[in-house]
Amino acid sequence: MTSTRPTAPDEAGNKGLKGGALGLVSSVVVGVASTAPAYSLAASLGFIVVGGTLAAGVKAPGIVLLAFIPMYLIAVAYQELNKAEPDCGTTFTWAARAFGPITGWMGGWGIVIADIIVMSNLAQIAGSYSFTFIGGFGLPGVAALANNAVAVTIAGLIWIALMTWICYRGIEVSARVQYVLLGFEIVILIFFAAFALAKVYTGNAEPYSLIPQWSWFNPFTLDFGKTIAPALLTAIFIYWGWDTAVSINEETKNPEKTPGRAAVISTLLLLATYAIVTVATVAFAGVGDKGIGLANPANSADVFSAIGPTLFGSGPLGSILLTLLGFSILTSASASTQTTILPTARTTLSMAVYKAIPEKFAKIHPKFLTPTWSTVGMGIASAAFYLLFTFISVTLLTALIGSLGLMIAFYYGLTGFACVWYYRRTLFSSFRHAIMRGLFPLLGGVMLVAVFIYGVIQFAAPDWLQDANGKNVTIFGIGAEAVVGIGGILIGVVLMIVWRIIRPDYFKGLTLPRKSDDIVLAPEVVGADSVFGSVAARLPATVIAPDFSNLPEGQTPVNADTLEEVDEPADLPPADPDLPRKGSE
Repeated sequence: MTSTRPTAPDEAGNKGLKGGALGLVSSVVVGVASTAPAYSLAASLGFIVVGGTLAAGVKAPGIVLLAFIPMYLIAVAYQELNKAEPDCGTTFTWAARAFGPITGWMGGWGIVIADIIVMSNLAQIAGSYSFTFIGGFGLPGVAALANNAVAVTIAGLIWIALMTWICYRGIEVSARVQYVLLGFEIVILIFFAAFALAKVYTGNAEPYSLIPQWSWFNPFTLDFGKTIAPALLTAIFIYWGWDTAVSINEETKNPEKTPGRAAVISTLLLLATYAIVTVATVAFAGVGDKGIGLANPANSADVFSAIGPTLFGSGPLGSILLTLLGFSILTSASASTQTTILPTARTTLSMAVYKAIPEKFAKIHPKFLTPTWSTVGMGIASAAFYLLFTFISVTLLTALIGSLGLMIAFYYGLTGFACVWYYRRTLFSSFRHAIMRGLFPLLGGVMLVAVFIYGVIQFAAPDWLQDANGKNVTIFGIGAEAVVGIGGILIGVVLMIVWRIIRPDYFKGLTLPRKSDDIVLAPEVVGADSVFGSVAARLPATVIAPDFSNLPEGQTPVNADTLEEVDEPADLPPADPDLPRKGSE
C-alpha cells in the first residue's frame, strides 16, 4: 500500500520523503558513487585518448582536467540554487522557476532520459563482470559467459531488479550499500595507480611506457573542434552523477546547505582520483594503437582489463589482483546502477507533485518513505530500454556514452543558465553573488553549450563510430551517437506536448509558477499570509524592492527563499511583466 500523504514536511518539503536521513559524508559518498569512477574510467579513457578526428594522446589527463572546470562551475550553480529551493526535482524545478514550465519540463526530461539510457551501459558491464569475477575463482566455464550476450543480458536485468529493490527499501539502506561498494572501488583504483607508477619510475614497466610530464595537463595545444570538444563529451561522462547528492536534498540534514556542499566536494574528490589514475594508466600503457596501448580500438570498451594482465603478471598474485580489479569495476557499475535510480525517481516524484507528469508517480511508501511508482517505474523503463538496444545490436550500447555526453551537457548547461536568471535581480548585491551566482554558472553553461554544438556536428558523421569490424555504426545513415542523443531529447518534446494537451495546469504556471530571489520582511514583523515555495512557505508575501525604497524604518529585509539577511540595497531592475510577483501567486 502506498500513500501520498506528506511526512515530516518541515524537513522534507511536502513530498513525504524521509527528511534528515543523511548527513554530509553520506551525501558525498552517494555523489561520488553515482559517477562509477572505476567503470567510467575503464569505459571512457580509451575514447578520451583517441579524441575526435585527431587524437588527444598523452594530453588525456589535460582533457580530464579541462572537463572538471564546467563540472565544478555547474556544481556551484547547483549549490546556489539549492539554497533557494532544496527540491528533489533539481533542474526541473529550478528551470521552471527561472524560465517557465516548458524549459523546466525539458530539464527534468533530460535527467530522466540520460539516466534511463546509462542504465543499459551499467547493466551490461555489471552483467559481464559478474561472470568474469566468479570465473576468476577457477571456473573458466563461468568466465566464458561474460562473452555470451544472452547470459550477460539476463545478469544485467537481475542487477537492475536488485538495485531497484534496494532503492525501494529506503534511502538509508541505499547509503549503507554505497559505503561498502565505493570504499572497495576507490581502494583498488588507488592501488592500481600506485602499482603502475611504481613500475614506471623503477624501470620495470614496458618498453612503450612513459614517464609522466606536466605538459600532459595542458590540452590547449589541441584542436578544439576536432579533438577537445569530442573528447570533452566523453570526459564529462566520467564526472556525471555528482548531482545525485543534490537530488536527495529533501532527505538530508540541513537541506539548504548540505547537498550543495556535497556536490562541490564530490567533484573535487573525483578530480583528484581521475588525475592520479589517468596519469598512471597513460604512463604505463602508453597511447599507441597496438597491444595494450590506449589508442588501440580493441581496448576502448575496457582499458583496465586490457592492461591488467600485463601490469599484474600471470602468477597467482597477479591473478588475485586482476580479479580484484575486475571486481572493482563490477562494484562500480552496480553502485552506479543503484545511484542512477535515486535521482531519476526523485525527479519524476517532483514532476508528479507539480502535475507535470501523472500524479501516480508522486506516491510515497508509508513505511520506507521512498517514491514507489517512480522507483519501480525507473527500473522497468531501464530494463525495457536495455532489452531494446541489446535486441537491435549490442554494438549500439557503445554509442550511448557519446550520446549521454550530449544529454548531460544539455541539462547541466540549462542549470547554469537557470542560476544566473533566477538570481538576476540581486546578482550584483555583493561580489560573492556576482561570482558564485553569475559568472561561474554562466561560464559553465556557455562551455557546455559549445561542447554540445561541436559534439552534435562530429557525432553526426556516418564514420564517427565504427564497430570491431570497421563498419560504421549509424541510424538512418547518421552517426548513432548524434541520433540517440538528439532523438532522446526530442522524444521528451513529444511527450511534453501530449501531457500539455491532457493536463495543462502545470504548463499554465498554476502548480509551479516562475519566481526569482525576491526580498521580503523578516518573518517576525509581518502577518500570516504565506507565499508558495519550500522554505518560502513559512514567509509572508510582503515584497521589498531591491533598492529598499519601500522598506519600513527599523525592519530587516531577508531573501524570500534562503532566509539570508540582505544587507545592501541593489539598483531596481526593470519590471518583468511575465514574472508573477509574490502576493499575486
